[in-house]
Amino acid sequence: MTDRVLLVATRSEDKLREIVPLLSHLPVRIIGLAESGVPVTPAEESIERYDTFEENAAAKARYFFLASGGLPTVADDSGLEVEALNGAPGVRSKRWSNRPELEGKALDEANNRHLLAQLGPTPNRRARYVCVAAFADARTTLSARGETTGRITPEARGSAGFGYDPYFLSDDLGCTFGEADAADKSRVSHRGRAFRKLAEELRSSFASD
Repeated sequence: MTDRVLLVATRSEDKLREIVPLLSHLPVRIIGLAESGVPVTPAEESIERYDTFEENAAAKARYFFLASGGLPTVADDSGLEVEALNGAPGVRSKRWSNRPELEGKALDEANNRHLLAQLGPTPNRRARYVCVAAFADARTTLSARGETTGRITPEARGSAGFGYDPYFLSDDLGCTFGEADAADKSRVSHRGRAFRKLAEELRSSFASD
C-alpha cells in the first residue's frame, strides 16, 4: 500500500464518482474531502470567483492543498457553453439560475429550466461542455483542459448523470449524457478527457520523484 495520498477536492459526490476511476492507476491512495477531514467553510463559496475555468480550477486546487495541511490535491472547474447564448452559462454554470438556497437535484432542475427559457425557440442549440482539471502541491500547479461537443435538447432525456446532462445530446455518443452509461460518458466527456490528460502528467511527475 502506497503512503502517498492524493486529495480529490470536490463536495459533489457525483463528481467524485466520475473522477476517482480516472486517477485509479496512479501510485497513490485517493481520498475525498470527507475522508480528509477538511471542514466546510463559508470561504469555499468564493473560491471560484474568476472568469476562466483555468483560474478557478487552479484556485480550488491550491485552496484545498493548504486547507488539508499540504496534501497534494486535484480539483476541477467545469461548465456548459451554449453558442446561441454567447458562451453562457460558462463558469457560472453551477449557479446560473441564481437560486442560492438550492442544492443538488433541485438546483440542477432550476438551472435547466433557466437554460430552456433563455434558449426559447432558437434553432441554434449547439453547445459544449468544458472542464479544466488542476493539481497543486508544494512545488507546482498543473492543469489540463477537456471539451466535448453536442446540442441542447428541448426536453430531458434520461435520468443518469447530473447538471445539464439530460439535455446535452453528445455528438460522440448520439444520445444525451442522461441516457449514457457511466463508462461511455467517461470515455468522451469533458471531465474524462481533462482528468486523463492530467493523470498522464502526474504519472510522469510521480515517476521522476
